Amino acid sequence: MKKVKHNDWLREQLRDPSFAAEYLTAAAEDEEPAVFLQALRKVAETQGMAKVAKRAGIPRESLYRMLSAKGNPRWSTLAPVVRAAGLKLEIIQP
Repeated sequence: MKKVKHNDWLREQLRDPSFAAEYLTAAAEDEEPAVFLQALRKVAETQGMAKVAKRAGIPRESLYRMLSAKGNPRWSTLAPVVRAAGLKLEIIQP
């Protein structure tokens, strides 16, 4: 049995848009907003931070800052990043 590091496994799984969507949905359910930001950062890193930043129309450095542990993004920057990752936010009744 081949051992795989969790981060390597997660990065591979996040290449699948369906998995990335489920991953972000689960992270959004956490009461701590930083959990969602960290999850979105992993998705963006998997796709390439520079590429996601370019598609979102924001500087790469800003993307790193907003998705850091101390990040506090505005909706006007968060929504374009989610779309740039090929995903959309959806509100549903539990």
